[in-house]
Amino acid sequence: MALKAQVLYDFTAETGNNELTVREGETVTVVNQSVGGGWIEAQNSSGQTGLVPEGYLQELPVLLAAVEDDDGEWDDDWDDQSVGGYHGDSQGDGEDGASGRGTHTPSVKISLNRFPFSKGPSPEVFLLAKAPANSRDRLPVYMGEVGPVWLYPSTPLDCVIADPKKESKLYGLKSFIEYQITPSMTNRAVNHRYKHFDWLYERLQEKFGSALPIPSLPDKQVTGRFEEDFIRSRMERLQAWMTRMCRHPVVSQSDVFQLFLTYRDEKEWKTGKRKAEKDETVGPMIFCLIEPEATELDAVEVEQRCEQYSRFTKLMDDGVKELLNVGNTHWKRCTGPLPKEYERIGRAFSNLSAVFSSSKYPGEETLTEALTAAGKTYEEIAEIVAQQPQKDLHFLLETNGEYKGLLGCFPEIIAVHKAAIDKVKEGDRLVSAGKISNNDRKTLNHRISCMSYTLQAEMNHFHSNRIYDYNRVMQHYLEEQVTFYQQIADKLRGALSQFTTL
Repeated sequence: MALKAQVLYDFTAETGNNELTVREGETVTVVNQSVGGGWIEAQNSSGQTGLVPEGYLQELPVLLAAVEDDDGEWDDDWDDQSVGGYHGDSQGDGEDGASGRGTHTPSVKISLNRFPFSKGPSPEVFLLAKAPANSRDRLPVYMGEVGPVWLYPSTPLDCVIADPKKESKLYGLKSFIEYQITPSMTNRAVNHRYKHFDWLYERLQEKFGSALPIPSLPDKQVTGRFEEDFIRSRMERLQAWMTRMCRHPVVSQSDVFQLFLTYRDEKEWKTGKRKAEKDETVGPMIFCLIEPEATELDAVEVEQRCEQYSRFTKLMDDGVKELLNVGNTHWKRCTGPLPKEYERIGRAFSNLSAVFSSSKYPGEETLTEALTAAGKTYEEIAEIVAQQPQKDLHFLLETNGEYKGLLGCFPEIIAVHKAAIDKVKEGDRLVSAGKISNNDRKTLNHRISCMSYTLQAEMNHFHSNRIYDYNRVMQHYLEEQVTFYQQIADKLRGALSQFTTL
């Protein structure tokens, strides 16, 4: 089937460049997707063929025959009516694996927001596209003491993930873990499994990924999914991920996130889910919703701020990775060779005590007893050392792992901004070439300014959370370290007190 696309805005071909003149709203057929250099070969309704800039086109949806299930609803892989939540179809996803296959074929979904051959989100779609008419979803950016900031909700959102239970379907052929999530604003629990979290992540990434860091979920696992330690660890990391999303003023108030936490019944869930999947304000188009209250910025200042944030996030990413490497190495030492060293010292003292005892020399019982006690003390210290990383390093490494995920999102976000800056720099040439009008040029300047305010507001949110998180995690780490060394010091003082002074 030929791929159809809609023209987002006018493009006038230059003579001799094998280009095709197209007009906004026109439908064209994609002839060649692999031309490269940001160009696509397309054919208009008159049969004329030529090159069109990739960012000037938007893929049209393909109508596909969807199989309906017994209740007349489209089968979309996990919108069934299982008890305890809206569970998935029997098709395995590498996470909720099954030993059988379902009787329904899931309907195929195609992204309506970018071409499958795009290497990444193109800001051109936003820079000259018409702004959406719906103003309900506008995202205001205010000027605070630190610069541009998001509008924060008056009541912070939070949620608690608890009570993981093993559930099954298809007469026991398919098993999965289901979690209970209770949001603070309703105090009413909803049930979700990992697959549902994965769907939420994909929706948030598609909608906000060009502007906001959406860290990945904890990795999928095929084996050992029902072991107690794995379930506890996964729930802890899902809790951290949801807490991070709840703290974001834009993500937490989005329709898709609110749906995930507050749906009341299957009908509301399905309706909201399909609405989220049809959302067109995604990718770079999210910038159309930004409404800064500050004055417009010039392209030079935008570029300077972009470079500043690029340098900082890269340096912090390096620092976080270094701390993770050092911390993991120290953890292995504390649970491996270091306790064994203390045990060997303890055994050496105990063995020496046994040798002394064999002499039967009068009056040395106090010394041999003290040596034996010192040996046991070092064996106890070995156990304390082995248990310590779980008390202090765990929290520190988990927090750094979260930030590693956040920082890993910034290169793509920065790339979108740099691509937009490059396009704005071409503005004068495009006007001279007749490819855009002077009004379009003004629109470019205005929208690159909106993008910059978005990035500044996000970085201010990031810095605020960074200061809070690292203050908290370092306080916890050092408090536990103090307790750790006090325990060892107390043990050693006790051993010392048993030796008599000559």
